[in-house]
Amino acid sequence: MEVFDEYESEVRGYIRSFPTVFDKAVGSELFDEDGRRYIDFFAGAGTLNYGHNPERAVEAQIQYLRDRRIAHGLDKATVAKKAFLETFIEKILEPRQMEYKLQFTGPTGTNCTEAAMKLARQATGRNLIVAFTNGYHGHTMGALAVTGNQAYRDESYGARGAVNFMPFDGFLGDMDTLYIFERYLDDKGSGLEAPAAVIVETVQGEGGINVASSAWLQGLEKLCRKHGILLIVDDIQVGNGRTGKFFSFEEAGIRPDLICLSKSIGGGNPMAVLLINPEVDVWSPGEHTGTFRGNSLAFVAAKELIDQYWSDDSLTNEVYRKSEIVLDTLRALRDEFPQLNSRVKGRGLVVGIETPIDGFAAEVAAAAFERMLVCETCGADGHVNKLFVALTIEDDILREGLDIFADVFREVARKHA
Repeated sequence: MEVFDEYESEVRGYIRSFPTVFDKAVGSELFDEDGRRYIDFFAGAGTLNYGHNPERAVEAQIQYLRDRRIAHGLDKATVAKKAFLETFIEKILEPRQMEYKLQFTGPTGTNCTEAAMKLARQATGRNLIVAFTNGYHGHTMGALAVTGNQAYRDESYGARGAVNFMPFDGFLGDMDTLYIFERYLDDKGSGLEAPAAVIVETVQGEGGINVASSAWLQGLEKLCRKHGILLIVDDIQVGNGRTGKFFSFEEAGIRPDLICLSKSIGGGNPMAVLLINPEVDVWSPGEHTGTFRGNSLAFVAAKELIDQYWSDDSLTNEVYRKSEIVLDTLRALRDEFPQLNSRVKGRGLVVGIETPIDGFAAEVAAAAFERMLVCETCGADGHVNKLFVALTIEDDILREGLDIFADVFREVARKHA
């Protein structure tokens, strides 16, 4: 680890939580340079919904390179992009009766959210963006402006743009938080100008596994329509099947104006896509560009994985089934240690257990890594142990990892009993 400690910037993060040199990876297993095996309950922070190096995607990418196909395409028309577009339309949009234009932004989630907000402001002629408490949308300046966590926001050291925050579903207990938002919009003395857009996650992953109810999301959409506000759903971390359906908002039956996709859409490759309601697509040619927005290998992998996993409902049903396995383990731990006041949270395979004791979750995650299980914490206070498994994880590996997590949770819990 010496070369990293000596020469890599102090900004490095996950390397501090997982201090080993990783070498190989397949499915839900990681191997370091000494051959030690780790179970992955992190999934690249939501980038590896289909696991590490899924076979069909790997073979397709290798063949694409062997055939000397174009790798760097900017936004030119390429065979790889054409195949992805046709597959995405056929397998994702048409079965859901969705009509969206696709914009390939720079291949990061934060660039996708920047593009969404930029376009919303241009389309509406308004400036304000409304975000929600505990939301997370990236680390560039505009994305930090709509991120609720103070630790992240302090990184910006400057103007954070025209942004107001409203309470997310459940932030004020049983109170209807949309009533507060509506009251601000309706009252001319509230100081809240008419927003261009709201940006929301249906499940706040980094924010602490906070789940918005379908009723709340439906109410938010209704409020947006009433006031001419564009609805942006950030599905970067919890889309691509993470909650079961391809889009995390499908169960709520809403239709966002703009949808941000990244992370797992590229099958582990850098890729971001902004889905745009055609009525909102007011860009001029070249108005939001990026050198690497035409990542051909990502198109190839994405096309293969959509064909493999989204031609029917099999993966969705597997997510629901595996979700119950994970939730059962976490509920049992909650019930075993009632004095901790832990809460089990989540939907689909974005799940976690929150224990309101400073340092508890971090101690569990560190102990898990010592036992060869990779997982992380989340939430504004770091109180949540987040379990982000690949959607394709084998049952035996899932149960093996859950057994490790349960053991270390118990060890730490007994110290605090």
